[in-house]
Amino acid sequence: MHILTIMFIALGLAMDAFAVSISSGITIKHQRFKNALKVAIFFGGFQAIMPILGWFAGYNLREFISDIDHWAAFGLLSIIGCKMIYDSIKRGSDKKETNIMNLYVLLILSIATSIDALAVGVSFAFLEIVIWTPVIIIGIITFILSFIGVYIGNKLGHFCKNQIGIVGGLILIGIGIKILVEHII
Repeated sequence: MHILTIMFIALGLAMDAFAVSISSGITIKHQRFKNALKVAIFFGGFQAIMPILGWFAGYNLREFISDIDHWAAFGLLSIIGCKMIYDSIKRGSDKKETNIMNLYVLLILSIATSIDALAVGVSFAFLEIVIWTPVIIIGIITFILSFIGVYIGNKLGHFCKNQIGIVGGLILIGIGIKILVEHII
């Protein structure tokens, strides 16, 4: 497979992680380099690991994965998005906000945004593509875009503090719906 094709695949896969990184950056109150780095490592790492898992799964799980991947991504992103919206509405009470930097939240978001990469790994197995070069490119591009996305989101978040959790939640739900619609149509 040509390197340019792999880069376009990587960019396509990274777009969900980039959008979620922006919404994550919106919710981070005190932006630090380590927060952007943590999000980028999680998202870039999972985008790199999932194609490897898909590649190894190959033919055995292809039909199973293609039947549920979009539903799993939709469900995970919607749950986190609804929680963010709920926390924003309840902000006046003693309810805690969703902590995007929480390990479990990052894991869920990382899995949800990289499920498509799992399916790409399966297709790489079918095409008999050596997986290591695409995985490195996918991971690096996702890492860079996620790192930048956190900073973009954090800068945007200061302009509309009161509604930002709702916007971030709607973005996550929107990404989940987009993934679902793309696979259904």
